[in-house]
Amino acid sequence: MQILIKEIYPFFDEVFSKLGVEEDIWANLLAPATKEGHADVALPCHSLSKILKKSPLQISSDIIDLLSKDLSEIAIISCMNGFINVQATNDWMGSKLYEISSDSRLGIPEEDNRKIAVDYSAPNVAKEMHVGHLRSTVIGDSIVRILLFKGHTVIRENHIGDWGTPFGMLIEHLLDMGEGEAANELNVGDLDGFYKQARSKFNSSNDFAQRSRNRVVLLQSGDSGTLRLWKILVSESMRYFNEVYSMLNVLLVDEDIKGESSYHDLLPVVIERLKDANILVESDGAEVVFPRKKWINREGKEMPMIIRKGDGGYNYSATDLACIIDRAENLRINDFLYVVGTPQKQHFEMVFDIAEMAGLINENHNLVHVNFGSVLGPDGKIFKSREGNTIKLVDLLLESISRAEATIKDKNPSLKSNERNKVAKMIGIGAVKYADLSTERSKDYIFNWDKMLSFEGNTSPYLQYAHARICSIFSKSNISRNVSRNSKFNILEKEEELLSRRLIAFSSHLEETMANYSPHKLCNYLYSLASSFASFYENCQVLKSENIEIMHSRLALCDLTARTLNLGMELLGIECPEEM
Repeated sequence: MQILIKEIYPFFDEVFSKLGVEEDIWANLLAPATKEGHADVALPCHSLSKILKKSPLQISSDIIDLLSKDLSEIAIISCMNGFINVQATNDWMGSKLYEISSDSRLGIPEEDNRKIAVDYSAPNVAKEMHVGHLRSTVIGDSIVRILLFKGHTVIRENHIGDWGTPFGMLIEHLLDMGEGEAANELNVGDLDGFYKQARSKFNSSNDFAQRSRNRVVLLQSGDSGTLRLWKILVSESMRYFNEVYSMLNVLLVDEDIKGESSYHDLLPVVIERLKDANILVESDGAEVVFPRKKWINREGKEMPMIIRKGDGGYNYSATDLACIIDRAENLRINDFLYVVGTPQKQHFEMVFDIAEMAGLINENHNLVHVNFGSVLGPDGKIFKSREGNTIKLVDLLLESISRAEATIKDKNPSLKSNERNKVAKMIGIGAVKYADLSTERSKDYIFNWDKMLSFEGNTSPYLQYAHARICSIFSKSNISRNVSRNSKFNILEKEEELLSRRLIAFSSHLEETMANYSPHKLCNYLYSLASSFASFYENCQVLKSENIEIMHSRLALCDLTARTLNLGMELLGIECPEEM
């Protein structure tokens, strides 16, 4: 509980000054307790024994004796087995809850502004978005939302694949079909078909393949007619991507598109910078860089990163380095976040290393690969349809909405049709996103319909239902939620204590979430909050309380819980209905 640490810190600072222990030695020892229920904050004294020449038990006892008595209004202090345990008092928690409730940000401070680029989603033009794009899109979007809320300037960059050799093939196929027919083909559900037809012709027809190669040359040389056709492919694909983004309720818009083509003019600059740094060398006809960290290939030889191939074509690494130049020098970015799958770990380590070697970045920049695992099917393999095909993301989302609607109809048959459709979308989309976000991002997870749509356990429907349940409490009373926010918090029962502690901890858990860009930590917190509310509501009378002050206090706890759940889910990109 960081807010409690901040409050008691001056008292401990005074004690350790008397003991002659430097702040940098003891400060990090004062930390949130690892075991909930025993204490809110703990300070282990074992590492201080060598300095103070006393046992941990004696040190902990001495510290308590030296602490100012004023601390008793904030917390109860005790020692056990060489640990100092600090437990917040109910009165202190009540005052903090009132402060948080009165704050539209629920106690979450804004940070010093940094300019941050978040690279995420990144589908390929003329290809369907599939389930593999889900993780990058929802993890990246959640990180963006939290960074924005924390007060940073965030540049969203959707690094779509819109350049390179395949586009010669796609443009020639477009010409063969005719622009009008191709536009019809490039609708939702038809992108994969268009691409596969072009690929099939490329593989089976030497004439088509040669035309495609010639078209690539025209594209890269800036031929106006070829660029016009290329723009048709891009615009039709973006129309489809935007429909998927709208379904997913993510923040990406057309202005966030920063495809590979955006950096085409910077590619010669990359070559120039690498030459100036004396790190670009020739290897087997290609221009390469050997990173400082040695990478060994299957033959046991040191592996370079190819910048420009022997045929003069640029590799992906060149585009990524051009991207870094643009972000560092034109956009003045401080932090570069790449929300890309774990299989690209080596690629990014090499790119980051080369960027530093070439002086493209300095100590003021942070480059982070926010990696993630795969979505697996019940068989533990990459999630695919029964036919063995990659599952289209739009189909997955539609099925989730359909399943959610059937569940809601069964649970609440009185809910009107239009309202049920609206709630079903919130539940269905939320279930898919939360199942992904609640998994530690570096790990794979198994896609399970029953689990993700369940109203029990750590799921989006469970949290959404908890929010709707609280809203129903106020709808049954004659008391406005705004009125309850002026109420004093009287914490009496153990269930109220636990709920209060978790409400106060919201800011700390959000900080932990962003420390390693791990949305699952926010998910776990929200689940623990909803669970403690369920226990509170089951054991503490709210509307039927005989004491009016206690009733208002408990309504205030309900309101703050709902607001915390709603804000937390909003930061994950998930909507919370008020009725289910």
